[in-house]
This record gives sequence, C-alpha cells and structure tokens, in this order.
Amino acid sequence: MSQPPSPPPLSGAKLGLTAFALALGTFMMVLDTTIANVSLPTISGNLGVSSDNSTWIITAFAVANGVAVPLTGWLMRRFGVVRVFCTSVALFTMASFLCGIAWNLPSLIVFRVLQGAVSGPMMPGSQALLIAIFPPDKRGTALGIWSMTTLVAPIMGPILGGYISDNYHWSWIFLINVPFGILTALVCWTNLKDRETPTTKLPIDTIGLALLVVWIGSLQIMLDLGKNADWFNDPTIVVLALVALVGFVAWVIWELTDANPTVDLTLFARRNFVIGNLAFSLGYAVFFANILILPLWLQTQLNYTATWAGLVAAPSGLVAVVLTPFVARLSGKVDARILATIAFGGFAVSYWMRSGYTTQASFADFVLPLLVQGVSMSTFFLSMLTISLDKIPPDRLPSATGISNFCRIVAGSFAASIITTAWDRREALHQTRLADAVGQGVPYQMAAEQLQRLGLNATQAAGAVTRQMVGQAYLLASTDLFRLSAWLSGSLIVLVWLCRRPGTPSGPVAAD
Repeated sequence: MSQPPSPPPLSGAKLGLTAFALALGTFMMVLDTTIANVSLPTISGNLGVSSDNSTWIITAFAVANGVAVPLTGWLMRRFGVVRVFCTSVALFTMASFLCGIAWNLPSLIVFRVLQGAVSGPMMPGSQALLIAIFPPDKRGTALGIWSMTTLVAPIMGPILGGYISDNYHWSWIFLINVPFGILTALVCWTNLKDRETPTTKLPIDTIGLALLVVWIGSLQIMLDLGKNADWFNDPTIVVLALVALVGFVAWVIWELTDANPTVDLTLFARRNFVIGNLAFSLGYAVFFANILILPLWLQTQLNYTATWAGLVAAPSGLVAVVLTPFVARLSGKVDARILATIAFGGFAVSYWMRSGYTTQASFADFVLPLLVQGVSMSTFFLSMLTISLDKIPPDRLPSATGISNFCRIVAGSFAASIITTAWDRREALHQTRLADAVGQGVPYQMAAEQLQRLGLNATQAAGAVTRQMVGQAYLLASTDLFRLSAWLSGSLIVLVWLCRRPGTPSGPVAAD
C-alpha cells in the first residue's frame, strides 16, 4: 500500500516561528539534563538532605528519560508525530512546575521522574518535525538548527543553574520552563496540527517495554552508585550489572523477533546508520565527559564559582552558534564525512591543547582550547546526523531519531561515570607518586622551611605542602584524561570513513 503524499514544506514567517518553537522545545529538554548539576549543593541544603542523596535528582531524570526515548518511534506511529510532541511539551511544562513547587526531596525525585519520562519524545520529535517542515534541499538547515540548540543547551545549563542558585531560589531552575513550554506547545499545535503523520493501531509491546525498563534502569543506577560503592567490589553493583546484561540480551532477542517491537532494531541493518551512530555516540561520550570534567576541576581545585566555571565554556557555544548556519549551507555541497573529519580533528586538537594546562592557567588559557572546540561543535552534530539518517525513509525517521538519541544519551551517561571514576583514580595514583618523591626528604624540608619563614608553623606548613600535592595530582589526572580524549577523538576519524558517502537530501531513498 502506497504512502499518502507528505504535506508541502512551510515557508516565510510561519516556517521561522515554527522552527524557533521546535528548537526551543529541544533546548528546554536538553537544558534540564545539566541545569540542576551545579545546583545540587543549594538544593540539598535547602531541603535538609545530604549531597549524596541529592544526586538522585539527576539520576531520576536520566533513568526515566532513557527509558522513554526509545519508545518515541512506537508512540509516534501510534498517535502521530505532532500530537505526541505537543503533548510531551505540555506534560513537560506541567512536570517542571511541579518540580519548582516540590516541598521535600522525595517529592522532587518523583516529579523529576515524571519530567524525564514525558520529555522522551521531545528531542526526536522536534528533529523529525524540523526535517518535515523544511524543503528537501534545506534539510541541512533544519539539522543545523537542531544541532545548535542541542550543543548550546548543555553549556548554558551550568551557567544558568549556577546564576539562579547564587541569586534566586533554586526552584526557578525548573519554573523558567513554564512560560517557554506554554509558548512552544501553542505555536507547534497551531501551525502543525493539520500536518499530522499517518497513524497505525499497533499493540503495545509490554514485554519489550518491561525488559527495556529493567535493563536501562539497572544500568543507570549501577553507573550512578558504582563510584561510591567501589564498583564491582560491591555485591549490589555486580547484581545490577548482571541484571542489565541479561535484560539487554533478552530485550534485543525479543525486539528482533516480536511482530510489533517497541524499538525498531532492524534499522541497524543499514551500514551508515550503525557505523554513524557508533561514531556519533562515542564522539558525544568523549565530548560530554570533557564538558563535565573541566568545570568540576575548576570548581573543586582552582576555586572557580559555578557561574565562572560555566562561563569558561560559553565562548565555545557562541562560536558554534555563529558557524552552524554557514556549515548548514555547506552540508548539501560538501561530503558529510569531510565535515565529520573536521569535527573530530578539531576535538582532538582542543583536548590536546588542554593537556598543557597548569594550575596557574588564566581564564584566557582555559577559553582558547574551547574556542577550537566550538568550531568542531558546529560541524559535529550536523555531519553525524546526515550520515546516520542517510536514506532513512520518512515514515521510519521517528524511530531512527529516537534510537539515535537513545544511544547518545546512554553513551553520555556511561562516559560521565567513567570519567569521574578515572579522574579520582588517576589523582590517587599521582598523589602517591608525588608523596613518594617528596616524602620527608630534602624537597619537603626545603618547602616546609620556606613556608615557616613566611610565618607558618610546622603543622600549617605540612598542610600547605599536602594541598599543593593534591592540586598537582588533580592537574596531572586532568591532563592525562585530556590527552586520552584527544587520541580517542582522532581515532574516530577512521570510523567515519567506513561509512558510505551520504546522498543528497533530495535524492531518491534507497536501501543499503
């Protein structure tokens, strides 16, 4: 049976306003994945709980969102892309309001679970609708708009979260979503309701959904608790890992054999989709790990405030915003693999420049490598999406974008846990080596005597030397990880060139 003809693309002011609203929906959702990170000490203090317990505010959102994102394809086939996206935005706005009025930690965690669950379709939905409302030859522009919001939001999150926490009540990090959410839902429904996609009455894959919840939930909780529980030396972490592994294998088998799977895993039979998403996820994992570790180092070791640590990364977002429209214009003319090579090469250079940081580095020293990163950010998302979604039929785009976002979210979560654990372990290793080198011998005696001449007593001098060693150990740990990130990013260029050259956006759809 032939597919009904697609509605014509939008144009003029209607196109501009709708594209802005769709981008705003993505921006809000991505912003909420990072905006609470720097606010945890403030929230935990206000609600009278420990900082360790307050991390569930982040985990609750991540677990719920991770489960909901793969369901996007089924939801949109069952109810239509426009209806699901607008409903998701409306529910996300309501959940944000509930988070803002939460009266204790359990209520906030419950509302964050709700917020994460209902926001699942927002990113893939906005991506699919942006592609649909632009003409085929402007697909690069649509992906460029989506890429801009997806890249800038994680950088703006810590800045905005830190500023609000320092100057206003923490609840405003959630309440600011309310007016923008209402605007997004109204504009998108008004302009897109007559462009609803065809729907099919599909039965819900309850077993596949249950297995999805089990393995993603177990994996995310394991990643969140692993560091404090000493990873696989703790029986609970071992059990969670086994449950996640067995659940994942059972889920894959079930989804590949079920007549109406929750997630369409057959898309991975396409060469560009599987290799493109692998490179996309690994590249994003390295990127996410580095935008996490740098502010953490600045705040914990170099006495930067949350706001100033966020501002270090702001110029990279600005560069990405300025360059992305130009890259979008080139995307239909230049091989996407070349743009991806520029992205990964730029990331490698940026991370390598960071490996030269010192504890006396100035604000400008920290910003310069991030300006190089901004160039890569302008080409990274756009090129990888072009490769991954190459020749995907329009009716399968919601499933494809849902799976792509899901892989990226899981990769980012995994990277966040790995990088913080590796950072602490490398610091411990370097501190041990520094302690062995300094010891109680001549280097220590010279430093202690110099400090005592400045007015410190023996105990204070010993403490000062120890603090210097800890600071130096964290510096060495950071530069080790920056250097490793550079090599990993450079190696992903090889993976990019294993993909076929993507066809032109207006070209015929063909199977791989």
